[in-house]
Amino acid sequence: MQSKLITPEIKAFLISIGSVSVDPSLIPRARGSTAGPGAGTSSVFFRSGNKRVRLSINKDSPLSILKVEGEGDVGVFYQGKELVRGKLEPAPAHCPDQAFITLCERCVFDCKYCPVPKLQGHVKSDEEVLNIIDEVLRAGNLKAISLTSGVETSIEGEVERVLKLLPALKKYNVPIGVSVYPTEGCSRKFYEAGASEVKYNVETMDQEIFKKVCGDLSLDYILDRLREAVDVFGKNRVFSNFIIGLGESDDSVRDGIETLAQMGVIPVLRPVNPHPLRAGDCFTERPSPERLLTLAKLEAEILKKYGLDPGLAKTMCLKCTGCDLVPFVDF
Repeated sequence: MQSKLITPEIKAFLISIGSVSVDPSLIPRARGSTAGPGAGTSSVFFRSGNKRVRLSINKDSPLSILKVEGEGDVGVFYQGKELVRGKLEPAPAHCPDQAFITLCERCVFDCKYCPVPKLQGHVKSDEEVLNIIDEVLRAGNLKAISLTSGVETSIEGEVERVLKLLPALKKYNVPIGVSVYPTEGCSRKFYEAGASEVKYNVETMDQEIFKKVCGDLSLDYILDRLREAVDVFGKNRVFSNFIIGLGESDDSVRDGIETLAQMGVIPVLRPVNPHPLRAGDCFTERPSPERLLTLAKLEAEILKKYGLDPGLAKTMCLKCTGCDLVPFVDF
């Protein structure tokens, strides 16, 4: 069969399902997510041509990955039909080509879609973090370092955790991305300590939904910190996860993208990942392929209007592209 490369339509379909069954022999080392709504899941990265998609491993998924003819080649199948062909990528630390590390796998906040407060996972020492980075370096895959974190006791404590670690990362001579809940003035401190990019997550730009799902936090406060970040890092270096599937309308998504882009922030439109630990805590609905494509194309138009390009990202989610349809990269 002739090799089939991924298209925006196929990637949107794969993301809309979000999971895949796979023979364990094909993935000698599946790595789990420890951050945000995807925490507690193992996943694989599938690459087709220059496009990539990340899918969580689920034996009951309607998608499956099977070995096909060709050295190292696998195919993604749906109902017995091969949709796309490519290879599985190694991800020594959360995603390919990066040491993407969750410093604190706990959170004192209780965003209703997120399993992290329920999981209350591990808090890594600086030594553990450096060992992970060294492991990725030895594997020959270290092109960036990305740090994210929950909140163990206070947001100030997490900012200080990152600031304490950053000087030790300069020796690797790769771009460094930071994604934490921000404090006033932290962007300047991150920049001066060697960070290349930051990502402060709005989660949703619908104020009413935000109050329902992230009631302990303030959307206006996060937007203020994003404005500060653009002043420090400049355009195309400040990002924000924007979850799709919490009950928001397409109009509110459009307005939210416009607000962020006008500030110089690139939104990362992230399909919600319903988690059994949060079942019934809030409305969650995985977006359809059609909606993902519509919103991604809408975002592309708005980003072009404001001179923003996700393809310039050096770290974190927009550099990986596995979980999202990324304008100017995937289409």
